[in-house]
Amino acid sequence: MPWCDSCDVYLAPNTVSDEGECPRCDTVVDSGDAKTTTGERIPWHFWLVVVALVGYLGWRLIEAFMWLGQQL
Repeated sequence: MPWCDSCDVYLAPNTVSDEGECPRCDTVVDSGDAKTTTGERIPWHFWLVVVALVGYLGWRLIEAFMWLGQQL
């Protein structure tokens, strides 16, 4: 994480300028072990929630068609 000594604050890597300067005070910041955020993968538990949501909404859609069929 980029750290600005003069502001005493951690900065998000995308807020640091191309020259490595703090957006608040324009001093050069210590980048530390900052890695670029490009290429990061979406966590597996997010996909688990998406699959569960699709399954639930799919089942509710089937139930809605079944209910509609009974009403006709």
